[in-house]
Amino acid sequence: MSVVISIIVPCFNSESTLETTLESVFNQDFQEWEAIIVNDGSTDATEQIALRWVKKDRRFIYYTKENEGLTKTRNLGISKSNGTYILPLDSDNQLVHDFTQDAIAVFEKNRQIDVVHGDAEYFGLKKGLWKIGEYNFEKMLVDNYIDACAIYKKTLWEKAGGYDENLPHEGLEDWELWLAFGRLNVNFFHLQKIAFRYYVVENSMIRSFTNEMAIDTRDYILKKYSKEYRYYFCKLYSENNAFVGKLSNKKYVIDIFCKTFFGFSVFDKYNY
Repeated sequence: MSVVISIIVPCFNSESTLETTLESVFNQDFQEWEAIIVNDGSTDATEQIALRWVKKDRRFIYYTKENEGLTKTRNLGISKSNGTYILPLDSDNQLVHDFTQDAIAVFEKNRQIDVVHGDAEYFGLKKGLWKIGEYNFEKMLVDNYIDACAIYKKTLWEKAGGYDENLPHEGLEDWELWLAFGRLNVNFFHLQKIAFRYYVVENSMIRSFTNEMAIDTRDYILKKYSKEYRYYFCKLYSENNAFVGKLSNKKYVIDIFCKTFFGFSVFDKYNY
C-alpha cells in the first residue's frame, strides 16, 4: 500500500496519553497512511507503548533520540516521512476517524488547496467546541488561532524551511509556520467540522509559557515578518485616517446610521 499521508507524532514522557493518540490514528477511515513516532528522550514507558504499536501494524514507524524539544523532533519526523501530505499530531491529542479521509477528498477535488484544517473538541480540564474558522493572514499576524493538527503538502514545509528551530522558546512553532505559509500565499481550506480532540491539561507546554517567553517569541516573529507587519500597519493607518475623515461629513454619518439600524441608505447616490 502506498503512503499518501504521514502522521507525525513527537512524544516526550507521554505514557499517559500516547496509547489513545495512536489508537485514533489506527482507527482512521482513510488507510493509506504512515505514523512516524519520534521519542524525544523520554524517561517513562513511552518507548514500550510505541513499540507495541510498531509490532501491531507496520505502518507505525519508531525513532528515538536525545531530548531536543518539539520543533526539532517534528522536523526530524517529517524529514523521515514518505507521504505527499503531512499531519502533525501531538501525543496527547486524538484524531476524529474521518479527518484524513475528508481532507484527502478536498485535496483531490481542488489541486489548488494546500492546507486543510478543521475545528476541535476540548477534553480533559476543559470541555466544549474550539471553533477555529478560516485562515486569515492579517488575523494570524496578531496571534495564532489554528492548531498544528492540520494537513498540508510536504512540499510547502520544504519551501518554508520547516519549523523554525531558531525560535527562542518552544510552543509557538506552529504559529510561525502558518505565517511562513501566508508569506507563500498558501491556500487554506476549513472543513467546518471537528477534526480532532484537543487535550487540555494543567502542565501543558503552552500553559508553562511565561510573559517573558511570550514577549521573546513575539519579538522574534515581529522581526522575521517585519515587512508584513509594516505593510498591514500602514494599510490600517491609511484606512483609519480615511474613516476619521469621513466621520467629519454629516451625510456619511447619517448614512452609516441608517444602513446599520434601518437597512437603507439616504445619501448613497452622493459622492462624499
